Amino acid sequence: TDIVSISAGDDHTVGLKSDGTVIATDGNYDGECDVSGWTDIVSISAGDDHTVGLKSDGTVIATGNNYDGQCDVFEWKDMVSISAGYDHTVGLKSDGTVVAVGDNDYSQCDIEDWTDIVSISAGTNYTVGLKSDGTVVAVGDNDYSQCDIEDWTDIVSISAGTNYTVGLKSDGTVVAVGDNDYSQC
Repeated sequence: TDIVSISAGDDHTVGLKSDGTVIATDGNYDGECDVSGWTDIVSISAGDDHTVGLKSDGTVIATGNNYDGQCDVFEWKDMVSISAGYDHTVGLKSDGTVVAVGDNDYSQCDIEDWTDIVSISAGTNYTVGLKSDGTVVAVGDNDYSQCDIEDWTDIVSISAGTNYTVGLKSDGTVVAVGDNDYSQC
């Protein structure tokens, strides 16, 4: 009850309550559900086996699988958004730049030159960012063409999945690229 936001990971689900606390269910193989002491949280994101929370002061907290350093977010400041991917975590700073930690085998954390970003989404081994001009940038695994977004314009929202990316256009239509084996695009 009193849930204001939810996020689903691989084997766990987390919910943000209106009082800034977080609850989690299922999984917890790597401690990804160990959120009972979290307070002052304004946003949550569940990755494969880790959970990330954005605090009201712009700092970030994380728990769960940290084998690739995807939970090494404790020094982040001035964050306005977070996104947990498969084995990486991405954070959007108030100045429109992006930071990332975790597995970088597919260059999914190579976002240091991104600017004017207003939204981020971490997928499985790739990352997408929405720019203030409505265009989209992407880095990482592109085996299913999930990063082929260079011709997208007028985008207002993005979401990175397992091997596909979805964008909402300002006119209410949707564009998608990537794996379509289950008609997800």
